[in-house]
Amino acid sequence: WLLRAGPSGLERTALPDLPRAMAFGTGVLLGEELHLLGGQETPDADVPLGVHWRLDLAEPVAWEELPTWPGPPRKLAVCGVQRGALYLFGGVDLSASSTLPGNRVPLTDGYRWTPAAGWEVVSGPPRPITAAPSPALALGPHHLVVVGGDAGEVTAPPDEVRDAHPGFPADQLAYSALTDTWTSLGSFPKGGDRWPPVTTPVVPYRGGYVLPTGEVRPGVRSPRVWHAQPTSRDGGFGAVDWAVLGAYLAALVAMGVVFARRTSTTEDFFLAGRRIPWWAAGLSIFGTQLSAITFMAIPAKSYETDWIYLIQSLGIVAIAPLVVVVYLPFFRRLSVTSAYEYLERRFGLAARLFGSASFILYQLGRMGVVLCLPALALEAVTGLDVYVCIALMGTLATAYTVMGGIEAVIWTDVLQVVVLVGGALLALMMVAAGVEGGFGAVLSEASAAGKLRLADLSWDWTRPTLGVILVGAVFNNLVPYTTDQAVIQRFLTTKDEAAARRAVWTNALLSVPASLLFFALGSALFVYYRHHPGEVNPAAPVDQVLPWFVAAELPAGLAGLVIAGVFAAAMSSLDSSMNSIATAGVTDFYRRIRPRVTDERCLHLAKRLTLGLGVLGSAAAMLLASTDLRSLLDTFLSLLGLLGGCLAGLFALGLFAPRVGQAAALAGVGVGTVTLIVVRAQGELSGLLYAGVGAGTTFVVGALAALVLPQAGAIDGLTWRGRGARP
Repeated sequence: WLLRAGPSGLERTALPDLPRAMAFGTGVLLGEELHLLGGQETPDADVPLGVHWRLDLAEPVAWEELPTWPGPPRKLAVCGVQRGALYLFGGVDLSASSTLPGNRVPLTDGYRWTPAAGWEVVSGPPRPITAAPSPALALGPHHLVVVGGDAGEVTAPPDEVRDAHPGFPADQLAYSALTDTWTSLGSFPKGGDRWPPVTTPVVPYRGGYVLPTGEVRPGVRSPRVWHAQPTSRDGGFGAVDWAVLGAYLAALVAMGVVFARRTSTTEDFFLAGRRIPWWAAGLSIFGTQLSAITFMAIPAKSYETDWIYLIQSLGIVAIAPLVVVVYLPFFRRLSVTSAYEYLERRFGLAARLFGSASFILYQLGRMGVVLCLPALALEAVTGLDVYVCIALMGTLATAYTVMGGIEAVIWTDVLQVVVLVGGALLALMMVAAGVEGGFGAVLSEASAAGKLRLADLSWDWTRPTLGVILVGAVFNNLVPYTTDQAVIQRFLTTKDEAAARRAVWTNALLSVPASLLFFALGSALFVYYRHHPGEVNPAAPVDQVLPWFVAAELPAGLAGLVIAGVFAAAMSSLDSSMNSIATAGVTDFYRRIRPRVTDERCLHLAKRLTLGLGVLGSAAAMLLASTDLRSLLDTFLSLLGLLGGCLAGLFALGLFAPRVGQAAALAGVGVGTVTLIVVRAQGELSGLLYAGVGAGTTFVVGALAALVLPQAGAIDGLTWRGRGARP
């Protein structure tokens, strides 16, 4: 039967009968499917059941009999679900030649079943596990925990040893579905009137698991009910690390104080007086794209999967020539402060306000995320409360940004890049040193496990296949480098166009070794934790794997420096958003509405706006950390992010389609936006293609609309064809 809680109590719905009688089997829910495996058909059966039945609870018409695992039949086994797959471990077979009570043959094998691949052999537990609480406890993103279970150590009949039985094993065995390894995860409380139970179900409850009653010795049932609550390990962040972290954060504020003396105009606050060296601007562009989330996410992605997103990370190399030759000269020669000033000169005020407002709304929503997610990881690693992490990062980033403007932002970016890349290199060396055979063995084992795969050669446009990755690599890099004020602003802080070109190439060329480093680090961590399964934090999300390794394995002081870099990277994302929003807000809206306002008043407004944005971003991050609004915000950001593709198409229309005027351009943006919303709602394309769809639709529709809505007004010097003319 299927039981549901209804308004008048439990409601019972009849389900199809089992194909055969079953006792001592095991079962689990995989999505909406109920799977039952093994068991015993009659009390005197001399062979267990070797069955695998499935019932779709969405349409429970009949049980389906599926192929069984490639091993002996069994009863009293343990199964579990992790990473979208069903796992089966241990249990007992029956054999007349067995010397154990009831002709039992304890099993130590393991199997995985997925709808796509069927049954596969995986590593079995290090000892027999019979009648353990089932299903296995799902812990974190890829662990299954088996509590106790009969190990078959007592060979006398149950009636002879019942009162003298020592109790079942108390160790808790953890299996990693990612690295296919087992490790011990502490012990169940044992002694006095506390004993680990067997023959009992595991029931999810309030973020943990309940183990009700069960047998504590053969034939002896217990009235106790246990509740297991997953907890995270201490990352080992010590006093020396705290001292280094404090010194690093103090240095960031000191940089803000120093640069405050050089910030007396809006050109200083927004463009650093155009005195930034090309190499610092290039490192800052790289640092703007390398957020704390990225620092954690890329190694986590290759740790969990493979390298197929590497090409996506290298897309900037492909579009750098286009940016340097086409886009950069226009932004420099027009002497703009905001990228969206170009849109007004080319397509009118409506286009400028659309572009600037889209950017501002996206950055406003993004600020909370770039603070909240790293703060959650840092809380787990350092033990510092998540709200303290958010407040600390938000306060410091706001302080030095208000004081020093874009110049402070850029130079803190430079420091952040040096620390994070240096920390990643150090972590990679430590990982290789922890594996016998060094880096060569790491590469060999990672390759054998399929962790270095570079491409999926299928033609599925809903997944990150090679074609999807190539398109995404171009357009998902085209959007920030041609439409994002936070990036374009760096182009404008150098003294001349030649320096800006070198800055773009510095960022592009640095992305190649940096991407290889971060992907290699994730694969190396996979190999490391295969060799040291007991050192991983099983309850932590995958995104925390690198910060956890840094805090737990790097020497004291160095760990503090790298974690300080993660703090700084989160702050760098916030300070970039604050300064670029202030730039767009003052330049595109306030000065546009009040063209005669003084520069001094605009500077004061920019600083007040930056202060308010810092408070807003910190408050949003705290709200996200305390509620379950992250999924709603993800939807909000993804919808606004769709506009990035349309903006890229709008800029391309302005440069490459001289016949397109304001009406045609806005028609292209409108159709492009609607198309993207429809495509996303249908869910038939990978999200990596959204930028390409938005940019392509906007450009094509705008160009076609120009056939009936021709250009009106002067566009001298505003298109690629007329680039030599004075605008």
